[in-house]
Amino acid sequence: MRYSLIFKINTMGFMDKAKDLYKLQKQAKQIKGELKNIHIEAETDGVTIVVDGEQHFIDVKIGENTPLDKGKISKAFVDAANKAIKKSQLIGAEKMKEVMGGVGGMFGQ
Repeated sequence: MRYSLIFKINTMGFMDKAKDLYKLQKQAKQIKGELKNIHIEAETDGVTIVVDGEQHFIDVKIGENTPLDKGKISKAFVDAANKAIKKSQLIGAEKMKEVMGGVGGMFGQ
């Protein structure tokens, strides 16, 4: 009888954790949807890159006054793309921090 009570208590704890995981998964999916709708711009030397919060490229703009030197445009593109990706990573991390804040007590941590 005593062992079945312990098993029941442990099972209840497992079910609570499973519910917490489901809730966390649902929140992460919601944030992913939000990130898709966030557009981030970064510019270097007349080249502007636009990415979404999921780090997919949305647009590339080359300003009218941008020199047509291939090497300079290529470098400006890479630099602007890196800036845009970095910004999107920071935004994503902030959004996930909101969800992950509630995970601290999960799994006995």
